[in-house]
Amino acid sequence: MGIPAWVWFTVAAVAGVAGFALLATDRAQRTARNRERRRWAALRGWQFEETDHVLPTRWEAGAIAYYGTGLARDVVAGSTFTADGRRQVYVLDHETAGKVNSVLVGVRCRRALSVVIELWLSTVPFQRDNEKMPMPDLLGPVGSRYAFVTDVPAARKIITPDLIDAAEEIGGDVTVVWMENDWVLAAAPPNSSPARLERLLRDVGELADVIDPFDPDPSDAEEPVAEDDEEGGEVYRPSFGRKQQ
Repeated sequence: MGIPAWVWFTVAAVAGVAGFALLATDRAQRTARNRERRRWAALRGWQFEETDHVLPTRWEAGAIAYYGTGLARDVVAGSTFTADGRRQVYVLDHETAGKVNSVLVGVRCRRALSVVIELWLSTVPFQRDNEKMPMPDLLGPVGSRYAFVTDVPAARKIITPDLIDAAEEIGGDVTVVWMENDWVLAAAPPNSSPARLERLLRDVGELADVIDPFDPDPSDAEEPVAEDDEEGGEVYRPSFGRKQQ
């Protein structure tokens, strides 16, 4: 005996309603997050941009290599003070395949590192298949995380007890912290609150202070990074839509 047509119609209708409800819920959550992020940016006097396709191309390692370049949503750009001075910052929802996989927090240093360092939680399946940015070499445990680096000897000089202590403060909800060129970045869970992002910015800023101190030994200093401001005035200049050179 065949199943009546009205049964299939009912099943299809229920599935359609459920799908619409999920879509509506996702849109409502995204709208609420957009408003919350926008208010936070306004309170800090920072810039806000709903979408940026170019910004994620600034980086290749860490969460970008793991999930793919994707695009940035609900982007906050500004600068904040750390113990070693003012630093440029970005906060953005990292979206790939229509899904926000993490909230990226980035703090910029004054000079670039010659090595990429990725610090992954041991609970994360951090292996990846990315021809452009393959998994770096395993250096070993660094606190509660595992370090993967592009240059083992160079990384050993940078991963000091102070760096390990600063990385441990970042928290177990952050899957990966990585240092790439003149940036220190961290991947927080989607829907992280502004309060959590404030704490994460502070912790990532402390990590930036460790690897990029205000008055380093000149013999150990990396080459300075050219600022976005060609007139030489401000340390920070928002650069939505411009790829870092």
